[in-house]
Amino acid sequence: RKHPLEIPPPSEKDWLKDDEEDFFLQDPDRKRDALPQPFRMINKLVMLVFENAMEIIERREMLREAQKLKVQPTKCFPTAEFQVTGRANCLAVSGKYIFVGLSVGLSAFKVSDCKEVCAWDAVKTEICAIHALDLGNERHVLLAVDEMGLVWLFCFHKESFVLIKILNEVEDIGKRSTCVEVVLSPGGDYAGVLLQGNTKAWLEIYRLPKDSWLKEMEKSPGAAAGLACRERRTPHSSQADIFLLQESPVSANKADAKLSLPVLLLKVKPPKPITGSSFKSPLDALKKVDDDSMLGLGYNHLIKDSQWEQHEAIFRSTYRDYLEAEGERESKEQIPRHATFHFLLPSWILQVGPEMKVQPGVPAGISVHWDGSHNFCLYLLNRPLKEKVDSDPKPDVVWPCAAPIVCSAVSSCSRYLALACEDATITIWDKHLGYPLSVTAILEERLIRSIYFL
Repeated sequence: RKHPLEIPPPSEKDWLKDDEEDFFLQDPDRKRDALPQPFRMINKLVMLVFENAMEIIERREMLREAQKLKVQPTKCFPTAEFQVTGRANCLAVSGKYIFVGLSVGLSAFKVSDCKEVCAWDAVKTEICAIHALDLGNERHVLLAVDEMGLVWLFCFHKESFVLIKILNEVEDIGKRSTCVEVVLSPGGDYAGVLLQGNTKAWLEIYRLPKDSWLKEMEKSPGAAAGLACRERRTPHSSQADIFLLQESPVSANKADAKLSLPVLLLKVKPPKPITGSSFKSPLDALKKVDDDSMLGLGYNHLIKDSQWEQHEAIFRSTYRDYLEAEGERESKEQIPRHATFHFLLPSWILQVGPEMKVQPGVPAGISVHWDGSHNFCLYLLNRPLKEKVDSDPKPDVVWPCAAPIVCSAVSSCSRYLALACEDATITIWDKHLGYPLSVTAILEERLIRSIYFL
């Protein structure tokens, strides 16, 4: 050939159309199988749904794989079970025993084999709450609250229940009080019972003679035999796991075992509202303060009722718009009187006089704060016994706070104290040194409901 081979330029008629650029990847029979409208639109919608479903499946698979890589919590399954007569409402563990509150009384089970060792159903009362503490020497103290709000004090010794006393029992039913909360001090030396009547509430602190109980039980080991009994199952019983409670002929109010009764130490009432001064001169107020009858509750002042009323009128006229909605909200909320209390070991803020003996590990006082109160009150427990307990004792130490105290907590070592107020401020105190360690303010518009040490 005279001339080299050349590729002829493409002509316009040979140009590929836009919809035929990828014709070599398509099915050769596509021209014949092409869907007409509206089937093409339906096909696109079906493919879109399919693709979205695949994306969801892939996303869930990725989350499932990531969840498998995380540390899974250990699943615990029951190792043993036991059945009781009636309905189980509550339980408490003390030492090697489990105490269960039933709809017909109390039962005690061993932790090792979950077998019932003792039952008490003298009056067929329903137990709603139990607090138990190991006193050592096979003794346990129990505080049980029944459905009527009565507090039953028991001593569990050598697998037998011994009823000591009903703490809030009264002859007149109209004066009966209901238990709101019970607390046993570490070591079982004291017990606190918060009671509520028809129109008032108060706190009672008892001293438990646990050392006397041990001596009295050693002298009469069989005195409590009639207070606790159970029907032992025979080996031929068809229901070996069901325990039956046998009614005791002994009255619940008359215990055969003559154990020493608890001693009422304190009866703390809610703080009275601050009213106008009744003093005629500043000298009278100073005399009242000098006799150490009151510490920091704010009752000994010289502000008259007319001054209170004038100050209240000025305040309401200034902040009328803000108080209208607030007043409607407060009028609808009627919070009952309630107190939070803790048993405290000796410290700098709760010093005991030289004439009083202090035992290590034994609480030296209690801390009490009532709902809506700014004052954190401390009371000494090492008080001389009186024939008649003061119905309204004065606190030995008072900590006034900037806002009403909402809740409080004491650490397990009893050294640190946490106070949370309505202004969302938490203060941590070192009771041994007597000064605050930290003050933390939570975000605005937050209300602290409870606080705990971990």
